Amino acid sequence: MELTFLHGEKTSKRVYKHFTINSQTTGSETTEQPKLEFFYIGKQADNIGNLINAFESGYAAESVINAKSMLRRLIANAKHTQLPDIIIVEAPVTVEQLRDLHLFLLLHKPLLSIPVVVEASQATPAEIDRFKNFSFVDEIIFLQDYNRQRLLRKVAFLKRLKLKMALESNTRALESALQISSPASPVLKRAFDILISGTLLLLLTPLFLLIALAIRLESKGSIFYIAKRAGRGYKIFDFYKFRTMFVGADARIKELAHLNQYSGGDAAGAQFFKISNDPRITKVGLFLRNTSLDELPQLVNVLIGDMSLVGNRPLPLYEAASLTTDEWAKRFMAPAGMTGLWQIKKRGKEDMSIEERLNLDIDYADRFSFTYDLWIMANTPSALIQRTNA
Repeated sequence: MELTFLHGEKTSKRVYKHFTINSQTTGSETTEQPKLEFFYIGKQADNIGNLINAFESGYAAESVINAKSMLRRLIANAKHTQLPDIIIVEAPVTVEQLRDLHLFLLLHKPLLSIPVVVEASQATPAEIDRFKNFSFVDEIIFLQDYNRQRLLRKVAFLKRLKLKMALESNTRALESALQISSPASPVLKRAFDILISGTLLLLLTPLFLLIALAIRLESKGSIFYIAKRAGRGYKIFDFYKFRTMFVGADARIKELAHLNQYSGGDAAGAQFFKISNDPRITKVGLFLRNTSLDELPQLVNVLIGDMSLVGNRPLPLYEAASLTTDEWAKRFMAPAGMTGLWQIKKRGKEDMSIEERLNLDIDYADRFSFTYDLWIMANTPSALIQRTNA
């Protein structure tokens, strides 16, 4: 393979470069499929090299100012030039530069459906936290952690997610113009989440204290189980539950793999772990699980915005990593939630397959709205009492 530099552009100030990859055996494109293109804003040669190896074509601009100039030209020539599939901004990047880029994207409608990610390999923890405050940043990545296949799958998913969000935004704008109240309004859903979760946390404080005391008296270890989970758009957050297992339970997953209810699942590539009568569960933990009281700390996740009251369950990272294919990734387009479709339809049933669970998640992703959420919540109480301790 060889890199071709397209001449005739303004290169004296190294405004940008356009890279393409050509076969050494032919001088023309060998596939009719549209090329995947990246747009990189930054100066790290190693990152650009990795992107060139992963994509078929791409652009590199040294600054946001130069990138804006290049993107204007691409939009003007959109009939003959493909817009990039993803925009990657190299950190460290200033707040002013990110705001400038955000405003530019807002003013150019063809760019609104293009995912924007920050490459944070050179960023400090404080800078990474600051990037999370920008809602238009769709993901924070570290390129060295991605091989070609994983990176392209990530880009494909972010493209679908961003397009769906752009379509929803257009729909809300139209409804607002027509003075139509939409039951699917995310503002209404979020307001409801804050009201209910905040109220319940206040009312249930005495119960929280009793549960904490029972857990502490039975076994050593933390009161809460805190683990990383993947929610909407594969966003990772700290997930809270009351601890129901003995300390070190996660380390025994491989040891107990032969008991996995989902072993040999029928959804290609998907990996779930669930055991009936799990020996790692404490006596207090068994009661908490059978009554679903162990889930109550997730009200904190709802209050701070990591989750919603209703949605698809956030998954452990090893499970989420197995669901990046086009077939299953759609379930991550819905909010993460405390309760959802599979909880009220299949919870506690040992005959539930991986494919059934995922199809319920995808069904919710296709249909979710505030009214639908209310229906799910109304049917949740009857599903709270489980028949198994899985």
